[in-house]
Amino acid sequence: MKKILVGAILASSFTVTKAQVYVEGGVNLANITKTTSGETQHNNLLTTFNAGILGRFGLSRPVDLESGLVFEGRGSRADSYFGPTEDDNYVKTKFNPMYLEVPLNLVLRFPLAGKTNFFLHAGPYIAMGVAGKSTSDSKVLGATSSSSSSIKFSNDNPFTSQQDDAAYDKLKRFDYGLNFGGGFDLGVIMLRANYGYGLAKINSTQTNNTSNDKNKFRTVSISVGIPFR
Repeated sequence: MKKILVGAILASSFTVTKAQVYVEGGVNLANITKTTSGETQHNNLLTTFNAGILGRFGLSRPVDLESGLVFEGRGSRADSYFGPTEDDNYVKTKFNPMYLEVPLNLVLRFPLAGKTNFFLHAGPYIAMGVAGKSTSDSKVLGATSSSSSSIKFSNDNPFTSQQDDAAYDKLKRFDYGLNFGGGFDLGVIMLRANYGYGLAKINSTQTNNTSNDKNKFRTVSISVGIPFR
């Protein structure tokens, strides 16, 4: 099932090759919600990256559709200090899963001077976890230590209601949510900011995504796109 879904994601992403295609990459500021109301802690932002191929179908000048395939870094970090300075007695952890995401955005363009336009975009996304690392660094009374482990994903069938292969040390293989953002298309380059609002709880043992808003991805992306043609 996973191989079939990967093939479907790749096929759907490359249908945009008949449209205006561009490569895009940039920085992600990732976090995970901590409270039932969906709040995060600002000091837990994890800096990671995004890179992908996107395209716009050319429906019309003011309104368009956008899709593609994006490699996304998500997650969070936590830094704890037990002394008067940040150089002694600390524990620093990073949780950085990587996903392949297929967005589907409605794009609204607002023409400016020449070929330049300002645009807004919004739409759903689906994503599949493919890799990632969890790391920890600590220093206590002058003694340092570090550890690293690969993030595990469950082998869930997304077409059933239950969570297959669920475990407390595994994430859900599949995520979904909404994207919101905007930017400037300057013709030879595109500047974009995006907010990824995850709707699925990330732990594989969590089956009710609507009971509260804990443990969901929140990701701010700042990226630059360069058109192929």
